[in-house]
Parts: sequence; C-alpha cells; structure tokens
Amino acid sequence: MVNGNSMGKLAGLIAVLCTCSAVWAQSKDGYPNRPIRVITGSPGSTSDLSARFVAQKLTERWGQQAVVDNRPGAGGIIGVEIGARAAPDGYTLIVGHVGTHASAQMLHKGLGYDPIRDFEPISNLVNVAVVFVVHPTVPANNLKEFVAYSQAQNGKMNYGSPGAGTSGHLTGELFNLVTKARLTHIPYKGAGFAVTANIANEVQPSFLSTATAQPHVKAGRLKPLVVARKTRFPGTPDVPSSVVAGFPELDSNAWFGLFAPAKTPKHLILRVNKEVANALNTPQIRDTLLSQGAEVAPTTPEAFGDYVKAEVVKWTRVVKESGYRQ
Repeated sequence: MVNGNSMGKLAGLIAVLCTCSAVWAQSKDGYPNRPIRVITGSPGSTSDLSARFVAQKLTERWGQQAVVDNRPGAGGIIGVEIGARAAPDGYTLIVGHVGTHASAQMLHKGLGYDPIRDFEPISNLVNVAVVFVVHPTVPANNLKEFVAYSQAQNGKMNYGSPGAGTSGHLTGELFNLVTKARLTHIPYKGAGFAVTANIANEVQPSFLSTATAQPHVKAGRLKPLVVARKTRFPGTPDVPSSVVAGFPELDSNAWFGLFAPAKTPKHLILRVNKEVANALNTPQIRDTLLSQGAEVAPTTPEAFGDYVKAEVVKWTRVVKESGYRQ
C-alpha cells in the first residue's frame, strides 16, 4: 500500500494532466447510458488512485460519469466482494490487487468470492515496486550483510508490513524462504503505521512500496537495501535489484488491476481495456506516475487473466511453505 500523502499528491497531478476535452463515444448499443461505478478500497491508497484515474478517463472519453465507490476494510476485500456480486452489465468495475486476488483465499477463511471464477479481467493498471528498507542503525549496507546480521539475531528480529496479505507481508514471507532469514511478521493497520514503526525502530526492517518509502529514504530516516524485483525500478535507480543483490528469487510485484463481474459481455471488456490502455500510454501520465513510484503496465484482458492465475499459484505456494497462520 501507499500512504495517503503520496497518493493525494499523485491524484492531484493526474487530475491536472487529464483535463483534456471530453469525447462522446457512446456505442451503437447505447452503452454507457448511465453512471459507471468503480469500486476500490480505502481513500488515498494506490488502489484508490488507480480507480480515480480510470473513472476520470472514462468520464472524459464517454461523456457519462464514472464514480469511485470507496469500500474500505480488510485490505480491499470488502469492496471486491461487493463487486463480485454486482450485475455483469458493464456498469460496475473493480480495482483489485495481489492482496484481494492472489493471496486472499489462503489468508482469509470464508472469503465471499472466488478470485478467478467470479471476475472478468480487463487490464493491469500499474505496478509498484516493493523495497526492503531498514532503520539507519542496522549495521548492514547491502542485502548479504543484512542476512548475515539477521541470522546472528537467532530469530529475534521482526519485520513490519502494511497488514496481513499485503504485498509487503507476502514479500517478507518470500524473503524468509529465499534468504533463510527468520524474520517475524508484525502487521500494521496500513502503510503509514508501518513506516512510523520502522522510523521509531520498533521494527528494524520493513517491506514497503517505493512510493511510501521514497520520502523517508531521501530524508535519511530509512535505508534501502534492495528492490524486490529482478530489474532495478526506474523510479529508484540507485537501489539494487534482487539479482544484483544476489537473491534473484526475491521477485515480488505490487500490481493493481481492473476487473468486472464474471459474465460481463466481452465487447464491453474490450472497450474499457482500449480506453484504459490509451490513457496509460500517454507520456505525461507515464512520467508523472513514475515520479511518484508507480510504473504503468496496461495489458490485454487475456494476458492479465493469465498473470493473475500465475500470481495465485505463486503466492499460495509461498504462504504454504512459510507456514504463516493468522
């Protein structure tokens, strides 16, 4: 997750960049002829930012209002469950992420939806890199030094994340498997609390989004050791990738994508996909998002669906092998 201040600034920048003239693009079947709802989680989150971007662009292109419907709680699961039950008529869209679709079945008993069966994938929207940061007093300046240091603590070191099932949490469990470290997970109620705890040295390391971590890294309050992906993140070019750090299997992606309820007509899925891709591929939007820690990553519906299925397999394995229980 990304903190509210960073996402508020980013949302404002996007609003400025997106003030192009509206283009009436209603299809021959009359769609859309009433407002479209875009369901997301807590205000100020990356999911919320993504939803507002989609809503604004569809409003501009179609001349019909698209409204963001914030449904906070359970890391976005409450809103996604509402979306799964909505009519498949093209008037409900849902922003989901790794926590709502890739790990939810493993970490939340009695989940009210099937992450694959109950949705039609439309497109990935943005990727936000997960960065491993430590308190400046930790005597390690690279990942190998930290692993050696943590192993010497004999399992007494904790790591923080924005909450159970978030990208930060899952990356931490993957970190333990890959490095053989024995860090204990401490979930916080959002990225802001996790950052505060790390800065206060309540936890020594944390797994945070680049957007959340960047201002604190620049201020010297946190020290970045690695970006949990195989290539360097363009927004943080000085932070080594997991390959450079010597742990190539530490590969995690905090993605945010767009879905519709299952059985939404294919031609409507393709229309939304086209509009979203056109908007995200605008150079100004790409540059602005990247400056705030998010990398645009539109896909076809088929490619996005395949990716989500692969993510479910990956994170199910990680949760099982880690032995994590809530």
